[in-house]
Amino acid sequence: MAKTGEVDQKWWHVDATDKIVGRLASDIAVILMGKHRPTYTPHVDTGDYVVVTNAEKVVFTGKKWDQKKYTWYTGYTGLREETAGDRLGRQPERILSEAVRRMLPKNKLATKMLAKLKVYAGPEHPHQAQNPAPKDLGSKKK
Repeated sequence: MAKTGEVDQKWWHVDATDKIVGRLASDIAVILMGKHRPTYTPHVDTGDYVVVTNAEKVVFTGKKWDQKKYTWYTGYTGLREETAGDRLGRQPERILSEAVRRMLPKNKLATKMLAKLKVYAGPEHPHQAQNPAPKDLGSKKK
């Protein structure tokens, strides 16, 4: 069983160009939780860092760009709501980060896991010093 501080955390770089949101988010969640390691321990953060670029080029299947709604509560009466297409124009990195957040466990450890996810709309990212290794995620497995 792994202990806190003993895990060597790696950095991965994922290009989200033409990747389906759900498949990519589930693969990223597995890496953030550390389930890809043989030393996975549920109560210890054994996951790696993930840098995602080109988040504005992700793909939804079907008519989800028009039919999928994101809702949130502002504190005032009623809910705010926008479609996935509107959110892509306003905050493209939030589409992927929210999908990953909902696939992580619902506990305090999940906030630490989510802090290791870095999502950027364009092809550039400021984590060159960490030397993230490229990883192909979100592909259909055969």
